[in-house]
Amino acid sequence: MQDALISLSGNVGTDVEFSQGEGWQLARFRLACTPRRNREGTWVDLETTWIGVSVWGRMAENAKTSLAKGDPVLVVGRLRTSAWVDAEGVRRERLVVEATGLGHDLARGRTDFTRNERRVVAEPERSFEEEPIDDVDAESVDVETGEVVMADA
Repeated sequence: MQDALISLSGNVGTDVEFSQGEGWQLARFRLACTPRRNREGTWVDLETTWIGVSVWGRMAENAKTSLAKGDPVLVVGRLRTSAWVDAEGVRRERLVVEATGLGHDLARGRTDFTRNERRVVAEPERSFEEEPIDDVDAESVDVETGEVVMADA
């Protein structure tokens, strides 16, 4: 099974909606992509394409505090179809991008970057009966940021 990977540039077209629960965070907004063409020496806007964007985890929290309606952004992610049945019983579909990367479009302006503080995950206590898996230094990957974290030697 192949994912449909996509990259888009456009403007944040709606306020960023944020919700969270036990162990999850979600931010959503609509991306407005409006192509421009030069017609006989005059630039004109063509039809706007609207795409829903879903952002999960720590990136959702960053999107909530970093993005505002109208901001130019670049979105990279997996193209998905969101389907539902409306009140009249009609099946509806909408294209949504599950973002794996998101940021301001620096071709259209400047932004300031603030690095997230590292979250420390407490290791579970081991009983004396448990044997260590390896004597080799362990590597782990922070699932929210993708950073490789080396265990202290």
